[in-house]
Amino acid sequence: MKRIVVLILSAAILLSAALSFAEGAQGEAQDSPRKPKIVVLATGGTIAGVGEAGKTAGYKPGSLSAEELLSAVPELKDVAEIEAIQVCNVNSDDITADIWLTLARTINELAQDPDIKGFVLTHGTDTMEETAYFLNLTVKTDKPVVLTGSMRPATSISADGPMNLYESVRVAASDEAVGKGVMIVFSDRIYAARTAAKTSTYSVMALAAGETGSIGVVRDANVFIYETPSKKHTVSSQFDVSGLSALPKVSILYFAVDADPGLLRYAAENSDGLVIAGAGAGEFSEKWIEIIKDLSIPVVISSRIDDGVITKDNLLCANTVAANNLSPQKAAVLLRLALTEGPLSPEQLEKLYLEY
Repeated sequence: MKRIVVLILSAAILLSAALSFAEGAQGEAQDSPRKPKIVVLATGGTIAGVGEAGKTAGYKPGSLSAEELLSAVPELKDVAEIEAIQVCNVNSDDITADIWLTLARTINELAQDPDIKGFVLTHGTDTMEETAYFLNLTVKTDKPVVLTGSMRPATSISADGPMNLYESVRVAASDEAVGKGVMIVFSDRIYAARTAAKTSTYSVMALAAGETGSIGVVRDANVFIYETPSKKHTVSSQFDVSGLSALPKVSILYFAVDADPGLLRYAAENSDGLVIAGAGAGEFSEKWIEIIKDLSIPVVISSRIDDGVITKDNLLCANTVAANNLSPQKAAVLLRLALTEGPLSPEQLEKLYLEY
């Protein structure tokens, strides 16, 4: 009889312990923080490129889908809940204003969802800086928007895409990245969209930010952001593309010795605005001056040199505007958006190039 009682008591104790363990496990599951939701927008590029195994050249960009890119980084499941959207799958040299507008509208719409923490955009490196700057001026959210890509295709030895993608999701999921504007994450560095530029044709550290440098770094799973971009961006930007189906046409003219002035005439006749990639502090020949000074369309003066500032005092023509320290391609992005607001005087354009 005593043995039966002991067995009953033991069973009761075991049952109680099992119930307590189950309740505790359920409580821990309920108490454990929910992983942030990150939307990955894929556009193609080298990061989605496929070629001969081991080689870094001769590949076809935009060959892998968003899901295939994500499957190559299984560690992402421990970082965030991922939603993948294939916007397009092209070489970044084939990115268009239509794609820009689609990206901006998609991000602005999805950003209204309180469950979404941030966005990662995979993109080819050739025009990544232009897309990043466009989005920096047109997305209307404080949520992190991060662009990344790679210099080596997925099939090469030591492909850099998986690490860049992992670090980008880490940044997009970080509270540190909120309100910092659009960023580019590449080879452990975090760059502001306004200052990031591609600086090498082959290096895995092909993205840099010249004189201004990176705003932070990623070290393993840790995100460190040390600087906050001061120029207007995202929610403080005045540009609204929600109702646009196209952007004004802006041409970039590169000055060099004996550069044909006829190119200027042609571009002016077929563009809504011009950006000049001048020599030195935005300079060009007397033959170019004679044409530019009489143009009625907006003309912004940038430089073919990587670093430095162009000021109003550097201008050779009174009807032109200094691009500040924006590269020719980024000066063109800002001019295209400025022209969506109607005809602007040189003074109004000058103000924009100082603010943005």
